[in-house]
Amino acid sequence: MPEGLALANDLGLQTLRVASDCVNAVASIHGEGFGRYGPIVLEIKTRTESFTRVEFVHEGRRSNIDAHCLARSFVIFSVERHVWFVAPPDGVCTSYPDE
Repeated sequence: MPEGLALANDLGLQTLRVASDCVNAVASIHGEGFGRYGPIVLEIKTRTESFTRVEFVHEGRRSNIDAHCLARSFVIFSVERHVWFVAPPDGVCTSYPDE
């Protein structure tokens, strides 16, 4: 999540929605208890201050299919940020029907 927020900041976005399949992570960000991941949660909360609006939501594990396909599609690329603005790579965003 911190890396995603850094990318959104670099792109000049002001309003964004961050989805996670980890209900505990989303609950920690929304709550006051930091638990064992306190430093990461604190970093996430601090980074959100540079945006107009950030919404953290929980999505079911069904979205993992796209995340897995996306991660696998980049194993041949160098370590850096890769962003698409129009259409995702082949095989990504196929777990949900077109709306």
